Amino acid sequence: MTSIQPVQKPIQKVLDPTKIATWELVRRPLIPRGTVIQGRARTPGSNAYKSFQWKEGGRLRKALNRITHGKNIFAYNNIRTNQVVYSLTRYLEKSNVLLQLLYHGKKTVPATLRKDMWVPFYSVHFNDPKLGLQAYRLLREFSLRRQLSPPKELIAIPKEYAFSKWRPKDSERKVSDKVIAKERKKLVKKVRARLVMNQKATSVADIAAVLAIQEENDLGEDGKTGYLSRTARKRRREARRKEQEVAERAAERVENFSKLLSTPAVEYKVEEVREDEAEATQIESNEIKILWADVYDAQYAQSWPGTVRHGELARRHDHVMSGQKQIANAVLANDAFMAEKALKSPA
Repeated sequence: MTSIQPVQKPIQKVLDPTKIATWELVRRPLIPRGTVIQGRARTPGSNAYKSFQWKEGGRLRKALNRITHGKNIFAYNNIRTNQVVYSLTRYLEKSNVLLQLLYHGKKTVPATLRKDMWVPFYSVHFNDPKLGLQAYRLLREFSLRRQLSPPKELIAIPKEYAFSKWRPKDSERKVSDKVIAKERKKLVKKVRARLVMNQKATSVADIAAVLAIQEENDLGEDGKTGYLSRTARKRRREARRKEQEVAERAAERVENFSKLLSTPAVEYKVEEVREDEAEATQIESNEIKILWADVYDAQYAQSWPGTVRHGELARRHDHVMSGQKQIANAVLANDAFMAEKALKSPA
């Protein structure tokens, strides 16, 4: 007489969509054999199969980004020029980065994206996606305004510095004002672009100002839409219907991908997750979390709102933004503090 063994349920594991979007399996997902591509089934070695696989990877990354769209802002810093760019994804996108780099003179805009020149700077995490999208828009606007119309104190160079920097041998003898003006103009051409491109300190001040503006004005709440005409209401219903269809197709694509990863022993689900359970108890729903590659960069801002919690990013050796560093106390600072007060590491 045979005994019936109980069926073991598969172990369920949750995957973070912001992190798995950087996997090679997502960039080039497996296409089932027999898939009709351009009229007939293709072999994996054909160019049509590779092109279709690359396009499917792009669609899958967009579907994964929709799950947490607007809840995270990732800032990257250029190690040579100290330029700062913002992204809604953990990985750098060529089209997004190059659009944020303005022309300040010769050799100031690269021809392509060099990922070895960009390192993670900080990441901002919101519970409300509307707040995240508003902060992202304001950060881009502040950066653009400062680069197109920089303040005079940012690009002003003293006359003595300009002459002593570029003509040290002639600093002892007297030189006419025309020569000094010429040398100063020559220095401005070379140094002005570098001064404007240095956005490391101003980026920290911008994010602190944006969070303070949101806390003061409560931008997360929806205001009254006012009167809408019949045609406007019809357009709004049509736009919402199309958005719902796109969201359903994206959810179906993500579900198929999770089934592809699952095995009889392990069942994977792709949804928004927190770093760990301890962190979930420390960050409230109305609070904002900022993770720093170097936590001392937070001192570039004069002050921070009381709802901001500071943490530290885990170390990685590539351009992809990592998650929170696993330490005893996940929150390094949980109150508003001034710039002259240095952040201390947890005991």
